[in-house]
Amino acid sequence: MSTKIDIGINEKDRKAIAKGLSELLADSYSLYLMTHNFHWNVKGPMFNTLHTMFMAQYTEQWTALDLIAERIRALGEPAPGTYKEFSKLSTIKEVDGVPKAIDMVKHLVKAQEAASRTARKLFPLVEKANDQPTADLLTQRQDIHEKTAWMLRSLLEE
Repeated sequence: MSTKIDIGINEKDRKAIAKGLSELLADSYSLYLMTHNFHWNVKGPMFNTLHTMFMAQYTEQWTALDLIAERIRALGEPAPGTYKEFSKLSTIKEVDGVPKAIDMVKHLVKAQEAASRTARKLFPLVEKANDQPTADLLTQRQDIHEKTAWMLRSLLEE
């Protein structure tokens, strides 16, 4: 038996917001996996710094996955949860092989920025629907992705 959802957001908008959040979840999972992979495989003179930094980043990212998925569920839609679904929805592409440490940083900058863009493009719909919980989640995610991208970019400057 299905129960009607009446949270003050019409069904069409709820479904569209959940779709956008599913794209953010897919980007977030792809970013999580990339960061964890780089944590395991980084080497070179910046090993300790990057190994520790990547661990903090993938740990934060792991927590965010649950928050995004639970918001999708609160909107009444199923959260994607397979590699197949994530690969279709994500704007972040996998990195082949094991890049050099500095290239890992470059890949992560691009991936953090991509996740921020995915969150940002959903804002007009969320604002139109007066969906403050999703707006709050998107604001938090953008803040983290943009700050992390800045910190990673700082490693690339001379």
